[in-house]
Amino acid sequence: MKFYKNLYIGDTIKNPGRTRRKLKRHAKLQNVYVIAYMEECRRLAIYHCAMFRQHYYREHPPYVVGIASSKEEAEHMICRIAQEALEVTGKVDLVSYLFADRTPS
Repeated sequence: MKFYKNLYIGDTIKNPGRTRRKLKRHAKLQNVYVIAYMEECRRLAIYHCAMFRQHYYREHPPYVVGIASSKEEAEHMICRIAQEALEVTGKVDLVSYLFADRTPS
């Protein structure tokens, strides 16, 4: 699993370092949602972390942009990213704002 350099972390995530380590190891986590960049469709999506325990995602790891403890918190984080993008670039293109001239690797 790959993580965004300036990872967005929800306010209710108690120990972000531990959560990040568990996500990398595909450990079972109860209430963790991930905002991931999906390269094939060039957009951000919200997933429950259990989704990434599937074999496909072990071979094709997602690019994680944010971590939240509920779907609602993840939605608020995407709104916050959109607001930041609007303020900085004048348009709401989240992918262009987050990766500005470089694609995730």
